[in-house]
Amino acid sequence: MRLSRRALLAATTAAASLTSAPPTHAAQPSRRRTGFENLAASGYEQLRGQRIGIVTNPTGVTRDVQHIVDVMHADGRVNLTAVFGPEHGFRGTAQAGGSEGRYDDPATGLPVYDTYLKSGRPLADIFTASGADTIVFDIQDVGARFYTYIWTLYDCMEAAQLAGKRCVVLDRPNPVTGRAALGPVLHREFATFVGRQPISQAHGMTVAELARLFNGEFLPAPVPLDTVLMTGWRRSEFYDAWDLPWVPPSPNMPTPDTALVYSGTCLFEGTNLSEGRGTTRPFELLGAEGLDGRWAAAANELGLPGVHFREAYFAPTFSKFQGKTVGGVQIHVHDRPAYDPVRTGIALLVTAKRTWSGFAWRPDNWIDKLTGSTRVRTMIDAGADTEEVVAGWREELSAFRRIRRNYLLYG
Repeated sequence: MRLSRRALLAATTAAASLTSAPPTHAAQPSRRRTGFENLAASGYEQLRGQRIGIVTNPTGVTRDVQHIVDVMHADGRVNLTAVFGPEHGFRGTAQAGGSEGRYDDPATGLPVYDTYLKSGRPLADIFTASGADTIVFDIQDVGARFYTYIWTLYDCMEAAQLAGKRCVVLDRPNPVTGRAALGPVLHREFATFVGRQPISQAHGMTVAELARLFNGEFLPAPVPLDTVLMTGWRRSEFYDAWDLPWVPPSPNMPTPDTALVYSGTCLFEGTNLSEGRGTTRPFELLGAEGLDGRWAAAANELGLPGVHFREAYFAPTFSKFQGKTVGGVQIHVHDRPAYDPVRTGIALLVTAKRTWSGFAWRPDNWIDKLTGSTRVRTMIDAGADTEEVVAGWREELSAFRRIRRNYLLYG
């Protein structure tokens, strides 16, 4: 991939934005602020004189866990006219693959519009009907390509451009750090709502950085975009360094520990094994009927950095193997900086297939949508080991990292 003219322009704009932002290199923990906190501290300067619609969900909270919609609705300096809910809904009442539909929010009386699985002109028409001039985005991401909120951001940016609206993205930490992009890069022919554009499986970016990347590289036409940056975020920091409350971004993302493993173990959604849905440790517990301690032993023999695997048995309360006791592994990360979630996920796929004769891919080859091509599936089926599979995406990952570098705003 070559750096486009739009990438250079966006990088220049990003640099100017960063120059005017509060410095990050010498900030103390007490001076750390999210994008919303900086927006509020400015007196909502970036929203002045605008009718505001906001794309958010339960993660859009202040440090004292007030929802920012409630805070902004009560503040006379903000003309908040509409809320847009993503997958799981604005207030978070829907499970995976669901949303809340169109309703009036009981707490504020604001109209809530459903954006889930809407894009292009239909979503642009919703923005037009809402009467908003500016579309604000504030949702906590978890750092994985197939987590759908970043594609809600992409779809909203595209629709806002079509509707003649402006976008403002309020930044929050990437909970699993912003140190590196990891894993395979999506091939465009495999684009779905779990991956619209060719980014890596673990992108190592914040939502504001992704918004600039989308605007500079992927949108058919750029949207007028402002980003409200964080103060004090370092790319090497995990979520707990910020002393922010963790609100589950979705029902099966209960803790930052879940986010840490998710970009690798979500690949088990593409298999006949349980990915731990219906347990208290989704994506940390993996298993199936017929699996036993041989899987954990085979995974431990690989000596993967930063992680141990425990033989585990569990009975999911819903999803795969509901009500049945299954065997498998629990992932225990003991050295977070050394841990590579994507390599670990591939290693677990390889060892599961080798130690359990019942291993199978989902019949619709969902694994190809998750990994972004047929390569991971076909290589594992052909007997490739972990290192061979990882080597298969090295060149495309290096190309994405070069482009990504131009949109990084911190550190």
